[in-house]
Amino acid sequence: MKSSTPTRKLSRHIVADPKICHGKPTFRGTRVLVADVLDQIAAGMDWEAIIDEWNQSISKAAIREAVLRTNLS
Repeated sequence: MKSSTPTRKLSRHIVADPKICHGKPTFRGTRVLVADVLDQIAAGMDWEAIIDEWNQSISKAAIREAVLRTNLS
């Protein structure tokens, strides 16, 4: 019998679901990896461009939450 690991809600906008992206943190309701967005921010990409890049599937609030969770500013 296969054990089912539940989705972990890491914050309002960020979850880790073992069935999505191997359980790596993603933005709720998407397959957008938090790490990918943080890499884009670290590379100097504008938040509006990031949102456009991901077809408006993430919000400024979600990005802000990811940044605050990692102390990246």
